[in-house]
Amino acid sequence: MTAQLPIIAITMGDPASIGPEISLKVFQKAQLYEKCRPLLVGDSNVIKKVIEVLPALSLKINSIKDVKDAQFQPGTIDILDMQMVDIDQLEFGKVSSMAGNAAFQYVKKVIDLAMKGVVDATVTNALNKEAMNLAGHHFAGHTEIYGKYTNTQNYTMMLAHGNLRVVHNSTHVSLRQACDLVKTPRVTEVIRIANTACKQLGISHPQIGVAGLNPHSSENGLFGDEEANEIIPAIEIAKSEGINVSGPIPPDTIFPKAIGGWFDIVVAMYHDQGHIPLKLKGFQYDPQKHTWKSVAGVNITLGLPIIRTSVDHGTAFDQALKGTANEISLENAIDYAIKLAKNKEMVAQ
Repeated sequence: MTAQLPIIAITMGDPASIGPEISLKVFQKAQLYEKCRPLLVGDSNVIKKVIEVLPALSLKINSIKDVKDAQFQPGTIDILDMQMVDIDQLEFGKVSSMAGNAAFQYVKKVIDLAMKGVVDATVTNALNKEAMNLAGHHFAGHTEIYGKYTNTQNYTMMLAHGNLRVVHNSTHVSLRQACDLVKTPRVTEVIRIANTACKQLGISHPQIGVAGLNPHSSENGLFGDEEANEIIPAIEIAKSEGINVSGPIPPDTIFPKAIGGWFDIVVAMYHDQGHIPLKLKGFQYDPQKHTWKSVAGVNITLGLPIIRTSVDHGTAFDQALKGTANEISLENAIDYAIKLAKNKEMVAQ
């Protein structure tokens, strides 16, 4: 039975971040192995260091060079050891080109494994964009790395927490550029991707809501013309293809409606328009204890030939190696990867 479970390749993230800690916390849970065969791609010496400092996270380490040597047994963390980090030079909680390069190489490795069919899905811990760029890898983030190394042109980011799901017309560009990218062909493509994603998640008849770009969705042209000229034509094209889509709906009202069950997914026009409501819903801070009670949510790249889900938070260098990092988002990301892996043969029409 275990051999039939999907193999999920999980990157360690930036070695100086909370990625190694939350990975250990997730791998400690025996129920993980009832759902999948998890594999960490990273550096064994970093994991050993974290266990040394935080002995409550102790696990047996199986350091391997080939996926076929993984044991997939509770109590053991299988690590595809990339040997990218000089542990004597690593400073937890600090930006460095060494750590940035390591995090990038972990991502490249899981992409390669998935493209070759060695693993069924990939899950990424956070990397630091500054560190990655210091190492000479000039990408805006994970999404763009996956696009390049899977040779994919039409892809988008989806964020999910509970019943709230959001896809983005654009992500890591300036707000000025984001406005310029609201064009009918792109909006149409994102609606199609959103429809397919929902079906792959088991939602047979998705209801899609499209956010406007301008306040009040331009109030019939009073505050802009992107709705009339670009967004509405895209919605009409999608409707003609049989997609259940509504909009454009004012950005300040569409998300409460989605949480209330009106929509299975929302098409946001730019990065922050989609990220803010998701993080407001999933991130909960305890001001008395000065710690995060919940850092929940999943980041999924749609439109790729392989499965990629991710934590919906950053590297949190300020929490590195303190034992206080919250692993909920990583758990959520793994669960979504498992669900998508089980449904990956489904083709939406």
